[in-house]
Amino acid sequence: MLHAGAASLTAAAAALISREDAHIAPTYHPLEVVVATAEGAWVTDVDGRRYLDCLAAYSAVNFGHGHPALIAAAHAQLDRVTLTSRAFHNDRLGPFVESLARLAGKDMVIPMNTGAEAVESGIKVARAWGYRVKGVAAGRANIIVMDGNFHGRTTTIISFSDDATATTDFGPFTPGFRSVAYGDAAALEAAIDENTVAVLVEPIQGEAGIIIPPAAYLPAVREITRRHNVLMIADEIQSGLGRTGATFQCDNVGVVPDLYLLGKALGGGIVPVSAVVGNSDILGVLGWGEHGSTFGGNPLAAAVGSAVIALLETGEYQSRAVTLGARLTAGLEGLVGSGVVAVRSAGLWAGIDIDPSLASGREVCELLMERGVLAKDTHDSTIRFAPPLVVTAEDLDFAVEQLAAVLAQLRG
Repeated sequence: MLHAGAASLTAAAAALISREDAHIAPTYHPLEVVVATAEGAWVTDVDGRRYLDCLAAYSAVNFGHGHPALIAAAHAQLDRVTLTSRAFHNDRLGPFVESLARLAGKDMVIPMNTGAEAVESGIKVARAWGYRVKGVAAGRANIIVMDGNFHGRTTTIISFSDDATATTDFGPFTPGFRSVAYGDAAALEAAIDENTVAVLVEPIQGEAGIIIPPAAYLPAVREITRRHNVLMIADEIQSGLGRTGATFQCDNVGVVPDLYLLGKALGGGIVPVSAVVGNSDILGVLGWGEHGSTFGGNPLAAAVGSAVIALLETGEYQSRAVTLGARLTAGLEGLVGSGVVAVRSAGLWAGIDIDPSLASGREVCELLMERGVLAKDTHDSTIRFAPPLVVTAEDLDFAVEQLAAVLAQLRG
């Protein structure tokens, strides 16, 4: 199989894209590559061209495509039972939630499916805790969120987005949220009042372009929320589970939130798995029938999730993110001044600001695709690199070399 070249879209690929476009709502604008198979950090299209995956499905494929341990866990469970609903117990759920609670240093889990469901669940829990424990007057609870946030696309979540693409023509919006500047602890504290029940924060803002707050910020958020009797909810759906060189990005700054919101990599790139993880004094406020999901905690998801946790417990992937992330960062920083304006990175996660006078982020990603590298743009002139944690040093060098070649091409 060959690395992708500059060949135009083949008839086979064009036909598949045409069939998709004819019947799918226009919610995404994918690059014109049609993936057919994948292994490790590489994918292969329908014409046999190979590409280095530098997106990893927004961190859902942290452990690589087709990781043998994860595939084996899924295959074994497929032969047993895949879904019972939570109307009955199943023999995989207990081991899964026990191991996930242990991994997070907490004692209770709400198993869900998608990341947005985890966020919605965290919001419900925070409000219930506010009314039932803190004593906030009925209907008055507020949650503080951050400018530039991205937590999903459900109606409640977009109610506190400042991205016009996410909000235009989708109102009216859910009340009860206050947005403050990301990274500004003083602004956060000023927004808290007697009805504030939680602060919802991404330890690193992914969709915004890998925006990393000042080192003292998250510790300050933790201190402020404790002092004001407010929950700290860390959305680690993209930043967690090894991506930034620790199990959670909060670990890197010595912070333990009240609730972790997890997803994406928790399903190993095989099935949607998400969770809210916290202690019983918070998650225990929910009563029977007040929350749930038909598929949340299903046996297949629990089996795969347990296998993911076993991988994380070795520490191997966190270590790889540290070591290989340093190599990636050094390579990308070497391009600053040659078409790259700035690089922000944590572990194997990098936001790369492209000189907007050269090209848009989308155009750079299209040129990278022609050279065998798949990446994703965000906010016009920023591209993101988030390869699977199984990527090799040679793979990373290849990605940086292709970006350098694209930039040289654009500079003429």
